[in-house]
Amino acid sequence: MRRRSQNMMPAKALSLRTGLGLTLLLAALDQLSKIAIVYGVGDFGAGFATHETRHILPFLDFTLIWNYGISYGLFAEGGDGGRYALIILSVVAIGVFIYLMRVAENARLSLAYACIAGGALGNLIDRLWHGAVVDFISLHAAGYYWYVFNLADIWITFAVIILIYDALRDR
Repeated sequence: MRRRSQNMMPAKALSLRTGLGLTLLLAALDQLSKIAIVYGVGDFGAGFATHETRHILPFLDFTLIWNYGISYGLFAEGGDGGRYALIILSVVAIGVFIYLMRVAENARLSLAYACIAGGALGNLIDRLWHGAVVDFISLHAAGYYWYVFNLADIWITFAVIILIYDALRDR
C-alpha cells in the first residue's frame, strides 16, 4: 500500500460560501434547461408537448416527461401525499448535504455534496412549481433507450461517482 506524502494531501474543503454558490449555480443551470424545454427558448420555439421527441444527435433526443416519482419513476403513484413527502424529503436532504459540505474533509467531498444539493434543489423547484420533475434527456444506441433524465440527475450521478472514488481512494 502506498503512503501519502505531504504533497499528496487532498485539497482543503471548499468554503461553505463557495459550496453554496456552486449549489445555486447547478440548480440554476438545471432550471434554465428545463425552462427551455417546457416553455421554449431559441431553437425550442414554443416548448415541448408531453412525450414530444426532438432528435438532437444520433444518440440523443429531447423528450418531455413529467416524473411524479423519484429516480426511474419509482413511487409515482403516491398522489399529493407522495408529492408532499418527496418535497419534505428533498428539503431534509438538501439540509443534510449542506451540513456535510460545511464539515467536509476535502474539496472532492465538498464538490460532491454541492452537486447533490444542487441537483436536489433543481428537482425540488420542479416539484413545487409543476407538481412533478421535468425530465427530457434521452440517450439511446442500437435501439436501446436509457431512462429519460435531466441535468439535476447528472449532477447527482457525478457526485456519487466522486463519493465512490473518494471512498475507494482512501483504502
